[in-house]
Amino acid sequence: MRILHFYKNALPETIGGVEQVMDQIARGTAALGVSNTVLALCNHPSNYPTPLHGYELITVKRDFEFASNGFSRKSLGVFKRLAFEADLIHYHFPWPFADLIHHLVNPKKPTVLTYHSDIIRQKLLLQLYRPLKQSFLHSVDHIVATSPNYLHTSSVLQSLSKKLSIIPIGLDQEAYPKPDQSQINYYRELFGERFFLFIGAFRYYKGLPFLIEAAKNAPHPIVIVGSGPAEKELKSLAAKHQLNNIFFLGQIPEENKSSLLATCYGIVFPSNLRSEAFGVSLLEGAMFGKPLISCEIGTGTTYINIDRLTGLVVPPSDSLALSDAMTWLWNHPEQAADMGKNARARYEELFTAKQMAQSYYELYQSLLNR
Repeated sequence: MRILHFYKNALPETIGGVEQVMDQIARGTAALGVSNTVLALCNHPSNYPTPLHGYELITVKRDFEFASNGFSRKSLGVFKRLAFEADLIHYHFPWPFADLIHHLVNPKKPTVLTYHSDIIRQKLLLQLYRPLKQSFLHSVDHIVATSPNYLHTSSVLQSLSKKLSIIPIGLDQEAYPKPDQSQINYYRELFGERFFLFIGAFRYYKGLPFLIEAAKNAPHPIVIVGSGPAEKELKSLAAKHQLNNIFFLGQIPEENKSSLLATCYGIVFPSNLRSEAFGVSLLEGAMFGKPLISCEIGTGTTYINIDRLTGLVVPPSDSLALSDAMTWLWNHPEQAADMGKNARARYEELFTAKQMAQSYYELYQSLLNR
């Protein structure tokens, strides 16, 4: 079984949620005997296919990017060749350029699309893109939503429910480096025995300004890992308020991230817009058995985090609610520990990479056997 994945980015050049999910699907189904190829755009592409985590990565030159949409002239010919060799094509949405490539090549192969998110921000461009999007979504054979929450709150997915199934995102803890005790000791000396942790890209929908505002009323240590377009603005906001309980670490190696996840007191995940369709780093916190704080935005974040069971769910864009949630967990360590245990149990029940890979493997088989 030969599967071609197609998306605008891939590990290791960019480390976003979709890239991580695509990697987990490819490496998980590879263990079941699937031959996966990932085709992605890249600023510095390799001249040769690269083996990565049990699958093949092929990168082509990214010519330019507009409204978060990468374009590549070379990808048309490469996609056409790889689609001819594949048994099934797996798209990852949204990426309007892939819609165009799909229609230009018109591959006569079964197609699966993982629907990672609605398009939220580019409302004017969305009106222009809508006909192509509708044609693309109706042309693929099957669509996968990553949570029932997102399915129930997305008008786009509701209109496509006849060919749709739900496969939750899963993570493989064995793929993560083991936490290092010397790093754990270092972080405890630096931030204290207890601290909250955020991991993610500094994008408009992550709600980080509200987390920084919350730090004024909840003077607990908050460690922020990541980078992105809003980095300068966020650091300026923290400096303006003279917050000495906010620690920006930037991008860190995976082994450091594992150590932070193992050491932190809880995960705070303030994403406030539906562009945050799931929350991979929130799920990482559950995998490490940590109590969670997230916002109710009608997406997979509240499928991972169940209010008062695995953590606390607060209204979006509400810095006071975020500070109250952090303070409540801080002042109730026994309940916080129980929530962390419940988060771990929910991860084991619903969100392992093995379960996700098995579900995709069975879906691939069903489409190929039609």
